Amino acid sequence: MTDPNNPNAKTAVVIGGGISGLTACYKLVAESRERDLPLCVKLFEASQYLGGVIGTIKQNGVLMERGPDAFISTKPWARDLCQEIGIADQLVGTTNRYRRSFVIHNNNLHATPQGFYMMAPSMIVPLVRSPIFSLKGKLRMAMDLFLPPKDSDGDESLESFVVRRLGREVFERIAQPMIGGIYAADPSKLSLRSTMPQFHEMEQQYGSVIRALMARKKNSDQQDTSGPRYSLFLSFQSGMQTLVEELNRQIPEDSIFTGTKVNQVEFQPKKNRWVVDFNQNQYIEADLVCIALPAFHIAEIIKSVSPKISDLLGSISYSSSITVNLAFRREQIGHPLDGMGFVVPAVERKSILACSFSSVKFDNRAPDNIVLLRAFVDLAWESDIIDRSEKQIIELVLRDLNTLLGIRGYPVDVLVSKYDNAIAQYYLGHLDRVGQIESEVAKLPGLAFAGNAFHGVGIPDCINSAEKAVAKLLRDFDL
Repeated sequence: MTDPNNPNAKTAVVIGGGISGLTACYKLVAESRERDLPLCVKLFEASQYLGGVIGTIKQNGVLMERGPDAFISTKPWARDLCQEIGIADQLVGTTNRYRRSFVIHNNNLHATPQGFYMMAPSMIVPLVRSPIFSLKGKLRMAMDLFLPPKDSDGDESLESFVVRRLGREVFERIAQPMIGGIYAADPSKLSLRSTMPQFHEMEQQYGSVIRALMARKKNSDQQDTSGPRYSLFLSFQSGMQTLVEELNRQIPEDSIFTGTKVNQVEFQPKKNRWVVDFNQNQYIEADLVCIALPAFHIAEIIKSVSPKISDLLGSISYSSSITVNLAFRREQIGHPLDGMGFVVPAVERKSILACSFSSVKFDNRAPDNIVLLRAFVDLAWESDIIDRSEKQIIELVLRDLNTLLGIRGYPVDVLVSKYDNAIAQYYLGHLDRVGQIESEVAKLPGLAFAGNAFHGVGIPDCINSAEKAVAKLLRDFDL
């Protein structure tokens, strides 16, 4: 990277050290090296740690993920980044032992029907045999084959779409828990076009979601799976922290400043530069600023620059999450664990949304005599659950797992992870809102946003948002 003492050097500041900010910082550094750009890059992170919600803990031979345990490979940006930074050889897929998942129905685990994808089937016989749905529910689901597509191109909630096409029972018994496991949100508020546009496209192209899935199944390798398409998920041999550590390693040490909280940014039109106010009345001038934070934090930081952008960002809602990793001796669990995990419909009235069988899902997550489970707490179950003690949360989770999996005794290891306001909620009108934000930001040279608030909440989406932000910044200054 060019000597920052060069009087012609430009300064780029990245605000936020989660996966989006780390990617943006790495990309700026890489571009400066590759193209010999006079660019000095700095990353400011308010906490003492990098990676945001990504974090891996290994203790007593058990590998536990605090946040996401994998990313999906159909969105290429995460896998491409791994290839670029030289860690693609450390990627691992899910095991081949049990390519299926379960749904809780009347307090029992039932396999998701073979060929069922999120909200609809691609195979008829497994659906007919499934005890998850009543005969009435199955017949209503089949009506999707005959219902005309919706004429309007307007936005629609996920709940409205599923109920309209496939019926209330399908929504309550499988779509809601599947969606809840991804977004931890109320599907009646979530935008179909922003969260799962593929189903809108299926309806428009084929006139039926079931007909579309049947057609696509012919070119798919998922014919023996049920539930999520597990062969598409990737992690790392040593856990997701691998990605954070390698990005950190490839960024110069003097470019990263942890424990550095940015209070606001202001634009100086005469200089065509930004002033970044951080910590206790400290300032730095910058030519390029990438803010990779939750939308509500960005809203506060840029309020004086653009009240309009600030208001739009502030209207993006967020949900919190709690995950609980629990390690048991194998003999403590009565269930055979012959799948990847299960989801819990809200109508079952449990305190958990889902549970992954982590040591079944990925190899080398625990010693042979240990089983690792990872439960996701339903924060809608009781309003104050995020504020409860770890002991209380563990007791709630164990109460459900004991019933569902026949667990005896207390876990040999446990890890509770809380993330307050961590998951952006793409409510109705989200695409229009983001379009307005991007239109306004385009008028501000040297400013870009990245993160999960805009075009996807997964790791690949965050990486893509960071790459697009860097591309905008470099275009703005024709670097």
